[in-house]
Amino acid sequence: MKTFLSATNAASSHIDPKGTNVSSRIKVPEGYIRIQSKVNSFGAYLQNFPLKPDGSKVYLYNGNEKYRQDVHVAVLDISIGTQDLQQCADATMRLRAEYLYKQKKYDSIYFNFTNGFKADYTTWSNGNRIKVNGNKVKWIKSPQASYNYASFQEYLKMVFMYAGTLSLSQELPTIAPNNMAIGDIFIKGGSPGHAVIVMDIAENTKGEKIFLLAQSYMPAQNIHLLKNPTDSKLSPWYALKDLKILETPEWNFTKNDLKRWH
Repeated sequence: MKTFLSATNAASSHIDPKGTNVSSRIKVPEGYIRIQSKVNSFGAYLQNFPLKPDGSKVYLYNGNEKYRQDVHVAVLDISIGTQDLQQCADATMRLRAEYLYKQKKYDSIYFNFTNGFKADYTTWSNGNRIKVNGNKVKWIKSPQASYNYASFQEYLKMVFMYAGTLSLSQELPTIAPNNMAIGDIFIKGGSPGHAVIVMDIAENTKGEKIFLLAQSYMPAQNIHLLKNPTDSKLSPWYALKDLKILETPEWNFTKNDLKRWH
């Protein structure tokens, strides 16, 4: 098991404790410039995502502290619920869905269940609910038509229950690492599998890119920005150059595990 210094002190040279979001908390290394995302884009949403105060711990859905407090540099300021649902792939879907909901791009919010059923938010918000009976899934009419946030959260709970790394890895197209963009995810489908999301990217004059990653894990827990276990001087940034194996604190991915949202 890899071990690190706790909280944020292992990467203090790249941390501004006063920063309140990803781009203001995490400083880019000398020689690099942060990618400028288009206004209202998913990239801008993630770069400006609010963070809990510096030094915050990662908590599980039940209020207990995560066993390992040595893998993160920051904690995203977003709820995790009170059920063991918002795990690794679910956290990436949550961030994607929250962005689309905020932009009122409701037709773009949809995820496939593990059995292939397409759970789209538009059908849900128009007053339908999902009935699951074994491996059979269908829509049933409901009087609860609504686009309000509480209903949206109930929709996400249903997605978290029946979608995961296996379905998401099959649903999304593979992207070459050299084409990486903010919001892409590294995902390995399986039971267990894992997923992490690219939260930010910076680039130097040679065109070499570095990136930040965030995850939830098992059991469901706060989404947190990860340290780089292989390069303490660069951490929490990861280098894209010559990437073959992506080694994160609690999971390893290959360069072929990079996916992009539809």
